[in-house]
Amino acid sequence: MADAKVIPFDDDRSRSGGSSRAARRRSPGRANGSVSALPGQLDAGLPSEGPTAGPERPEEAAVAPEDTGRGGWDRRIAGGLAFLRRRVTGEYDVDEFGYDKELTDQVLMSVLRPMYEKYFRVEVKGIENIPSDGGALVVANHSGTLPLDGLMLQVAVHDNHPAGRHLRLLAADLVFMLPVVNELARKAGHTLACAEDAERLLRQGEVVGVMPEGFKGIGKPFGERYKLQRFGRGGFVSTALRAGVPIVPCSIVGAEEIYPMIGNSKTLARLLGTPYFPITPTFPWLGPLGAVPLPTKWTIQFGEPIPTDGYPVEAAEDPMLMFNLTDQVREQIQHTLYKLLVQRRSVFF
Repeated sequence: MADAKVIPFDDDRSRSGGSSRAARRRSPGRANGSVSALPGQLDAGLPSEGPTAGPERPEEAAVAPEDTGRGGWDRRIAGGLAFLRRRVTGEYDVDEFGYDKELTDQVLMSVLRPMYEKYFRVEVKGIENIPSDGGALVVANHSGTLPLDGLMLQVAVHDNHPAGRHLRLLAADLVFMLPVVNELARKAGHTLACAEDAERLLRQGEVVGVMPEGFKGIGKPFGERYKLQRFGRGGFVSTALRAGVPIVPCSIVGAEEIYPMIGNSKTLARLLGTPYFPITPTFPWLGPLGAVPLPTKWTIQFGEPIPTDGYPVEAAEDPMLMFNLTDQVREQIQHTLYKLLVQRRSVFF
């Protein structure tokens, strides 16, 4: 396994070097089985309102009606204290990639949910196109100067899928080079965007998310909004073919306008070691306030899945087939983006 060839999903990402396995860091924990949340223990004492679209969240459905009274609050407090005890003593599980399901469900999703529900007011369509079980590769457009669209996509799947599926995002090397961000990304289920890790997750029956545009997508100028960039060399198609899982195209509208990028200081980008240094109508002129995204209205639509299990094993090495499937996925996402833009009445409402 250590000699496996790593095929990146995006050509233009900065490289950290070495294999994805060497880049992994495991969080402390004991192999004591999966940690399951009890009613009243959910959200770790961090209550939040329900989603604006989609079915009821699984953790809400688990709370009995009587839990809303005094006894319910007592159980929530007890659950929160038990959660803290497990974090302090290390009695929780992480997988080989560093994914901490309990922390993600009860804390990280609760932190992101207010932005998802109240600020961007995300509307989700076609969530049923993600299969209820087994592996699936979600391929989405990427935009917004900062990769908030990936986080909102993760909340959308977590809170709206009827089978309670979790999205495991593939992230660029730069994410795992940043302190704090690296640890949080690992615990939220993100992993390095390489074919080896993606295929292992898909074979384990996970829903994996990839944004093939990479930095070309989130760093494009405002004048090119909603125009898809090149999808790399089609590595994601090859991985889906080898794992025999469907590809689910996903179109995100609303992220392009949160930071309208009107310029790019390449000199500052080189000094900071970043792919670009954005200049927007508010940043860097307003300082930290300029980093606050605009409250646009988002729509996330999952398209009809494209099956790959009908192809022979050697199809993953056929460059023409990979090109055709990559183009098919890209065209489907672009067509849906245009359709959603025509239906949109306002950027903010």
